[in-house]
Amino acid sequence: MQALEVIELEQKAQLVRELDGHVMRCVRDQNGNHVIQKCIESIPTKKISFIISAFRGQVAILSMHPYGCRVIQRVLEHCTDEIQCQFIVDEILESVYALAQDQYGNYVTQHVLERGKAQERSQIIGKLSGHIVQLSQHKFASNVIEKCLEYGDATERELLISEIIGHEEQNDNLLIMMKDQFANYVIQKVIDICSENQRAILLSHIRVHAHALKKYTYGKHIVARLEQQFGEDQTPRSG
Repeated sequence: MQALEVIELEQKAQLVRELDGHVMRCVRDQNGNHVIQKCIESIPTKKISFIISAFRGQVAILSMHPYGCRVIQRVLEHCTDEIQCQFIVDEILESVYALAQDQYGNYVTQHVLERGKAQERSQIIGKLSGHIVQLSQHKFASNVIEKCLEYGDATERELLISEIIGHEEQNDNLLIMMKDQFANYVIQKVIDICSENQRAILLSHIRVHAHALKKYTYGKHIVARLEQQFGEDQTPRSG
């Protein structure tokens, strides 16, 4: 691996060609994956097209692998040939619902949300919407939902928040989420990023549940946080 750092580019490309036919085996190997990562980081994509091509049809599987997920993230970071690498993002988007819930795949999904194009973010949010409350209660997917809220545009945030808050006073999503060990973080993210208008709706919903919430560890934190942020006058009543 040290050799890849010091030798000239043409020599690197030649040396790396010896990996042709062994790429997938290297990616899954605890030492080999570092060599593949180094190739992706230090050699222009056009000269390692055989490495990128080896991932075709395998991106979702690799994204759910402890070493493979790192390699896929390196491609997303260092690809210098967008056309050649587009299938990587496409395959991630195809399987994003499963990846969001995977212990390794969630990192790859977050990576696209943080660094991807606006339309890629929109596609992820579109594919996860309708399942926001359920995914927010999931250990790994809850991190992805937080990133959707953080990186989505105003319209997408509106969509996500209204799915959580719901339109009926009887809606229990908020209560369910605030009591949950993972979803409570999603609610805290909503409080941080929502518009004034959304915050007012949120506060009125939380007031309804304040008494019940104070009985729960996570709910108690959220009520306290709101009291701290909006002063006693807007404090949810625990009547």
